[in-house]
Amino acid sequence: MQREKTRGSVEVENIGGIDQTQVDLSPGVNVLSGRNATNRTSFLRAILMALGSDETALKGDADEGYVELTLGGETYTRTLERKNGRVTTDGDPYLSDPEILDLFGALLEDNEARRTVEQGTDFREIIMRPVDTDEIQRRIDRLLDERERITDEIEEIDSLSEERTKLEKKRQRIEDRIEETREKLKEKREEIEAADGSVEDTRKEKEKIEAHMSDLQSARSRLEDVRHQLETERESLASLREEQSDLADELDDLPDTPAGEIDEIESRLQRLRGRKEELGSTISELQNVVSFNEEMLEGDDTELVESLAGNGDTESDDEGAITDQLLDDDQTVSCWTCGSAVEMVEIEETVDQLRSLRQSKFAERNEIDDQIDELKSEQRSYRKEQQRREDITRKLDRIEEEIEEREERIEQLTEERAEYETEVEDTEATVDELQAETESEILERHKEANQLEFELDQHRQEHDEVEERIAEIEDRLGTRDELEAEREQVKDQLSELRTHVERIEERAIEEFNTHMENVLDVLEYANIERIWIERKEREVREGRRKVSKSVFDLHLVRTSESGATYEDTVDHLSESEREVTGLVFSLAGYLAHEVYEQIPAILLDSLEAIDSDRIAALIEYLEQYADNLVVALLPEDAAALPDDYHYVESI
Repeated sequence: MQREKTRGSVEVENIGGIDQTQVDLSPGVNVLSGRNATNRTSFLRAILMALGSDETALKGDADEGYVELTLGGETYTRTLERKNGRVTTDGDPYLSDPEILDLFGALLEDNEARRTVEQGTDFREIIMRPVDTDEIQRRIDRLLDERERITDEIEEIDSLSEERTKLEKKRQRIEDRIEETREKLKEKREEIEAADGSVEDTRKEKEKIEAHMSDLQSARSRLEDVRHQLETERESLASLREEQSDLADELDDLPDTPAGEIDEIESRLQRLRGRKEELGSTISELQNVVSFNEEMLEGDDTELVESLAGNGDTESDDEGAITDQLLDDDQTVSCWTCGSAVEMVEIEETVDQLRSLRQSKFAERNEIDDQIDELKSEQRSYRKEQQRREDITRKLDRIEEEIEEREERIEQLTEERAEYETEVEDTEATVDELQAETESEILERHKEANQLEFELDQHRQEHDEVEERIAEIEDRLGTRDELEAEREQVKDQLSELRTHVERIEERAIEEFNTHMENVLDVLEYANIERIWIERKEREVREGRRKVSKSVFDLHLVRTSESGATYEDTVDHLSESEREVTGLVFSLAGYLAHEVYEQIPAILLDSLEAIDSDRIAALIEYLEQYADNLVVALLPEDAAALPDDYHYVESI
């Protein structure tokens, strides 16, 4: 991966043990070469602050400090101010969120990713920490609901195909009846016309008959309309009651959400988040304390070191001797925290205890993260059930209202039907009386013709309704392909989201295993055959259900003196091997998350456990993966590096 390198410069004031300095950074590898007490660690932490890290390292005797980083023509600043015993930060750093920087770009001694092997940390948790898995799950839930909605609509459309086939057959039958009725009506009218020529004397009776027949036809039409409306309302009522029953059954089957359980979970989440915030503050304070004491142990703050050693007036040529005395475990010095005379080894033991305490706080915070994840999953499950219960309840209320409206409408239509039936009966009785009075054959013919006209109108109306319904169905069927395409798109999005985390995991493992193999070839550890990570699935409980989660297992294969290979435990790695493994794991995270697209530099420190030749080989390997690689080395380790690197020997 060959990338364009970036030239830069760093200006620092009152950071760590630095009073004031300005250092240029060349493209590629920048080597901070020097002994302890040369402010190399302070300089690295200053760069990290400008990049966005929240670790504060204000000089112990200063109230204000700042760092200014210039890269590619852009300038990034960070200011520090001590108020009421606390250090606050401000400015415009390179990153707004430093998490990915702290994990995979700031590879100093206390880097969490780098220390994974030594501390037995969860490899997967560190790799996946920058990924917002909660948001991914929320998006998956939304897509699942959308897919279910589309599937229901497609199934409904599929059922319409069968309905269309039935309607087409029904339409043909209606058309046949229309044609048959039309022929009968034609014959009946011909009979009436033939009779009209011989019965001119019955014209008045005929007009009276036609008037009554018209009334009868209108009454029958109104009656048929009411009957049709009544039938439609009853079918709708039956459908509503069936839907009501199905929803009631679904509501009964839903598990009862314990009263107040969601509120209780939210309360627990607030407590856990509060505790996590407290731990974050404690870890930050412990880090400041540890960093300060580490700098004192290294002798970075030379003025304070000289003062504590009773040599405040010593010339600069004697600084190395003073530092060597402070770094001698048998020396007795004035403690910079309490002022009493103590042995240096006691201070180092205290710092080790502080490091252990800090690590325990890290572990507790990780455990709280797991509890928060589990509670959030359980909370989502409860809320989903509660939301479905509320949706069903609202729908049942709407159905109940509609049922009442339908029942009222049915009652009203039943009354209207009775009125129209009475009207038809009365009109038919009038026609029958007229027929009896006239004893005319023409009356019967008109009555039959009237009935045929009425039937023809009914057939045509029914035909129009069937045609309209077929057209509606065909419109719906025309949307099926579009819905299928939409469902496929949702399925693709679901697959993409579901495999997103898995792809990151697989890429991280692939990167680690590939680079571990390459680095082992470069560094030539004689008895290490292979170090690799294996991804496994384990079943864990999440809320009220069991889910499958992936874990990363680290494996080690050694070669015996006889040439035989055997699997060894990670605990048996040497300090040098642990350091290299931790660095390669950090590099895997750097590449898997494409950190090089966000951060222009890798910062590296504390490589004393690795011999000089291997340090040179490792830096040459890492050089290709960042715009700038800034590494702090002892002079003898720096001497093994190529001359064309940029060396900074004074800060």
